[in-house]
Amino acid sequence: MTDYIVIAVVALIVGCAAFYIIRQKKKGAKCIGCPDAKTCSGNCSACSGNCGCH
Repeated sequence: MTDYIVIAVVALIVGCAAFYIIRQKKKGAKCIGCPDAKTCSGNCSACSGNCGCH
């Protein structure tokens, strides 16, 4: 029974993450997680706020 609960929690987390990514892409975010995602050039490989998005 515990295995099913763990699987359900992991599936819920993955589903929420996928939903967030899809929603952000529909809003026009190129680099999800970047503080300036909507104005970002899309060249952020490991954006830590210094990706030149301004």
